[in-house]
Amino acid sequence: MISISGPNTSDNDSLTTGRSDLALFHGNTIKVCVLCLLLPIPIFAIMGNLFIVAAVARFQSLRTPTSAFVVSLAVADFLVAVLVMPFSLVRSIDSWHFGRCFCQAHFLLDVTFCTSSIFNLSCVALDRYIAVCDPLHYTARMSSRCVTLLLLHCWILPLVISSLCVFLGMNTQSSPAAVSSIAQQDTQTCLASFHIPYAFATSAVSFFIPMSFMLFAYGKIFIVAQRQARWIHAIEQRTGQLQMNQSSMRTDSNRQAHVDRYSLRKERKAAKTLGLIMGVFLFCWLPFFCLNVLNPLRGYSINPLVLEASMWLGYANSSLNPFLYTFFNKNYRSTFIAILGKGSLGKQLRAGDLHGFQPLPPKSQDGS
Repeated sequence: MISISGPNTSDNDSLTTGRSDLALFHGNTIKVCVLCLLLPIPIFAIMGNLFIVAAVARFQSLRTPTSAFVVSLAVADFLVAVLVMPFSLVRSIDSWHFGRCFCQAHFLLDVTFCTSSIFNLSCVALDRYIAVCDPLHYTARMSSRCVTLLLLHCWILPLVISSLCVFLGMNTQSSPAAVSSIAQQDTQTCLASFHIPYAFATSAVSFFIPMSFMLFAYGKIFIVAQRQARWIHAIEQRTGQLQMNQSSMRTDSNRQAHVDRYSLRKERKAAKTLGLIMGVFLFCWLPFFCLNVLNPLRGYSINPLVLEASMWLGYANSSLNPFLYTFFNKNYRSTFIAILGKGSLGKQLRAGDLHGFQPLPPKSQDGS
């Protein structure tokens, strides 16, 4: 969501020299290495998110409220990979070759789709929070009307934010020193920097507020998951005690040890899944938005390579989301096996036998 320019050049430099300095990397070998490093990000994002949309479109059993948010997330990430990443890749390796008008359009698409992706992640967290913490009211709170309204907010609000940034000139505001440089004025640059109030406002709405809600939601889910694991453990413990008179002491002891290990394993798996989801999200987006706020505070002096790396970390989240939110889910794993045509499940699903293939109950928080 932030486009960067090359280092400043003096007024005595030639236009050719100014343009040559716009590239972040010099030398074909370095550019090829960077291309090999960055190219898998859009490729995996396109393939993974297309797989999700195809799975939900093909099998009606996957069309649940949770899947609506997952598909919306996949569409946003897919659009980032198709409409944003290719042009950012060219700029990162060489320089901006698409003109000033498309620079504004690229910025608008970037902010819209990336913010929509983050908002959809928040809706997934909201859906799981209600399903786990208030399962009795899940159907009423996640009705078709409510899901539709949430999805509309996930797309309309990011579009409004990005449009305001473009039409009010927030994305072209920069320090006087930056404006006076030839590199900033050249058509081969695509700068998007914010004044301090706008940097705080856009970063808060697009990231820090959704991040705070996700931390709260997944924290509550983890607490409830631990509580449910302890309840299940207590119930199975009492059941084992009632069956003590019907089996030997050794058999009951072995069974109890198995119950203890199962409950502990389930609790650890839930913790790892939730921790991985939040860990990857924070790892990908937190550096970018922190730098987005710090850059105007430091007079736009942060190294362009650091800004570019943080931006691609954020893009990487679009390629990791399909794995985090679907591949760790038993229903989607089975569906992907069916699409690939492997195993008896794939034959049954291709034949239209979906009676034994039902989605997981909404209160399952560990994604398995």
